[in-house]
Amino acid sequence: MSDLPPLPNQPPAGAPDGQPQGPLIVNLQYVKDLSFEVPGAPEIYTSLREQPRIDVALDVQARALQQGGNVFEVTLQIRCEAKTTENVTAFIVELAYCGIFTVNVQPDVLEPVLLVECPRLLFPFARNILSDVTRDGGFMPVALTPIDFVALWQSRRGQQQAQGGAPEGTMLS
Repeated sequence: MSDLPPLPNQPPAGAPDGQPQGPLIVNLQYVKDLSFEVPGAPEIYTSLREQPRIDVALDVQARALQQGGNVFEVTLQIRCEAKTTENVTAFIVELAYCGIFTVNVQPDVLEPVLLVECPRLLFPFARNILSDVTRDGGFMPVALTPIDFVALWQSRRGQQQAQGGAPEGTMLS
């Protein structure tokens, strides 16, 4: 039983109540949503002559599980769409991979922890799922290159300052 992650708002096993916890604890990781479509099957398998072009869209979202609490759900959403040179869709895969994190940091660093460090921890697992799904779907595995979550976060911060509001996809409430 000691190998199980602690429940949200519970101290990790072996940590006495009141003792400071680490700044970031991964409580749980899971697939929230996974979709794989091959709209042109079975013809696409016989007509595909070269590796399709793959467009990738990525989004990170974070939300508190309890008002004023320090437990958050962070969602890494990835959408890959593969198209042939004739612009025919070979496949579409969408993944929402989540983690439940206990975050014990100062409020001024909460946002970068949630939108940079948490997705950085989730990414290798999401990447592996996408690779397996596309391979199991009859295509070459999609091997996503590492993502610079710092640059993604900074870009969103720039958009937020230019628009005067919270950037889409980065809700912290």
